[in-house]
Amino acid sequence: MNALGRFQDAFIDALYQGPADDLAALTAQPGFAVYRNTLFKGCVDALCDNHPAVERLVGRAWLEAAATRYARQSPPSDARLLFYGEDFADFLGNLDASRELPYLADVARLDRLWLEAFSAVQEPCLERADLAGMSATDLARCGLRPRAGVRWRWFAGQPIYSLWRYNREALPLPEEIPWHGEGALLVGGPAGVAWQPLERGACAFLDACRSGLDLDSASSLALRAQADLDFTALLGRLLGAAVFAPLTLPR
Repeated sequence: MNALGRFQDAFIDALYQGPADDLAALTAQPGFAVYRNTLFKGCVDALCDNHPAVERLVGRAWLEAAATRYARQSPPSDARLLFYGEDFADFLGNLDASRELPYLADVARLDRLWLEAFSAVQEPCLERADLAGMSATDLARCGLRPRAGVRWRWFAGQPIYSLWRYNREALPLPEEIPWHGEGALLVGGPAGVAWQPLERGACAFLDACRSGLDLDSASSLALRAQADLDFTALLGRLLGAAVFAPLTLPR
């Protein structure tokens, strides 16, 4: 590495309060603190903007304080701050201040899934018409691959999707929310990200599809996870939500 490269690396380390003995004279200047504070403010603002449901639950001041702690120990590795905070949900889950909010980390995970769905590469989707003329046997042997902009997750034991949706949409929380597990489906597209609740068996089905199983095997796993699942209705709902990429035909 040349001298300029070494200087740039040392400068970045110094901004994040890392050791920079060779730059002691530079970092002691008052102007350097301005650079450092601007950098951390950008990180904190990005984390808050990337987690709107979390912010509505805890308030801006609380989230800014948590984001500041996170930014000081986990500086960004990508200049695109849209992607900053990949493990921020885990960080929130380990904070003493969030122990009375056991759902907060999972709400943050849904905010993160929204970002991933929003920023994913756009792909064509499987249409119902594409299945016309296929026999049940041929269809059962096909693989249904979720598109790049599709995210889903099952949250056992807590109504994470409901908590996330009410806060994401800035809606008043109901007086009572049934306290049970919920799943969520987020689908990114040209018009933005759409979301809807997803049952346990549906999440198991999409997990199986992502792993490359054919439709027959994936549906069996879905019904094993949820015996009362109406699989025909589920498949129609997922097709309508543009979840799948065009068919992968068996060889």
